[in-house]
Amino acid sequence: MTRRTDIDVRPITEAEFPDWNRALNTGFLQPPAVGAEQLEARRLQFVPGRLLGAFDGDRCVATFRSFDQEVTAVGGAPVRADAISNVTVTATHRRRGLLTRMMARDLAAAKERGDVVATLIAAEYPIYGRYGFGPATTMTEWTVDVPRAGLDPRRPVPEDGGRIDLVDGEDVRKLGPELHERLRRAQPGAVSRVDLWWQARTGVVNLSGARWTEPCYAVYRSADGEVEGLASYRTDDHWGDAKQPLNTATVDWLEAVTPAAERALWHYLCSIDWVQTVKSGWRSPDDLLPDLLPDPRAARITTQADWLWVRVLDVVRALEARAYEGQGSLVLEVVDRWGPPLERSREWGRADRRAVAAGGRAGRGVLRADHRERRPRARRGRVGVAVARGRVGRAAGRAGTGPGRASGRRPGGRRPAAYVQAALVPGHVLRRLPPAGDGGCAHP
Repeated sequence: MTRRTDIDVRPITEAEFPDWNRALNTGFLQPPAVGAEQLEARRLQFVPGRLLGAFDGDRCVATFRSFDQEVTAVGGAPVRADAISNVTVTATHRRRGLLTRMMARDLAAAKERGDVVATLIAAEYPIYGRYGFGPATTMTEWTVDVPRAGLDPRRPVPEDGGRIDLVDGEDVRKLGPELHERLRRAQPGAVSRVDLWWQARTGVVNLSGARWTEPCYAVYRSADGEVEGLASYRTDDHWGDAKQPLNTATVDWLEAVTPAAERALWHYLCSIDWVQTVKSGWRSPDDLLPDLLPDPRAARITTQADWLWVRVLDVVRALEARAYEGQGSLVLEVVDRWGPPLERSREWGRADRRAVAAGGRAGRGVLRADHRERRPRARRGRVGVAVARGRVGRAAGRAGTGPGRASGRRPGGRRPAAYVQAALVPGHVLRRLPPAGDGGCAHP
């Protein structure tokens, strides 16, 4: 058995890229061999220094990739993020600390670059909490029983003067990026998309190696001709014994910047001839879909789970990036027992010696929010709130003041539970993300 010290964790070279991809496929339980076309497509993701591998001799046995991303904070400010993806460890080399070594190297580099948070989409729930990540957003999928929905299939044309047209992949690559930018600037928790995201979803490049089948694309234009919505969907071909159509339309992704566009696109999807079922794809839990149907019970939840996971790298900048509904001040202490030391600074304060002695890191400060400024300021102050390692998800804010949770006081001795959640919990900051396959594990 190879000792841990004999396994080399390092950024890969272009020459090692094929072997790295073979390990990636193996880790995701895919056929190990990577075709030439697929390999060339994946080379578009190659950024020197951002792809890490663990090598046992000449063989790659673990993979890790990160790329630049922006996440929208409450209030619309973009936050720099280190998006983590393609994380695998070959089954023969588990429990040797390889993921820990790769994660530590990547997060240290991200902090050095000035990234504020790190993000990922977790394939398995228990893995990433140990590294300070927590679930920040939730996704929901609905299945719509079209006949029960109550929509009039004879009137799929928008009543507001807009129109819906079917377009091709080239049109999507032209219209989609600008539409998504409009959406993400207004949508807390939305993440940026690179050109490769659009190319992969319109058949220009094939990252997965699976046979490409072109979906249908529908665009909504308002009465003045402005693009306000776009959807990608696929239909099957299924008929019952009595020659009755039982087809399903499955939505890959749907984006709309106005309620009118969202309503029109869902009405269109539920009015396609022969379609009896519509699967919504992954949406935000507070999506409008059920409320757009005359009978909301026609939309039943078939999947609900965590989506984007977040780890804070720069506490001060993360808190200052977002806006707050109220005004006031809050004294904080943040403890991170796994991550790099919180820098001593005029704004945040010095590290807590007891936490450092225990192998962790801590910082103290005062968070002040003002309606007029719409942005908080973080300053050095007295300890008032303790946040346990890794407790960055919504559960921390909801659980209140138990062991390993957020707790604290505002001046005057009152416990500001709502303020603590608004200030600290990414689930509150990012909860409305409409998932669309962005960032995280196994995505461009």
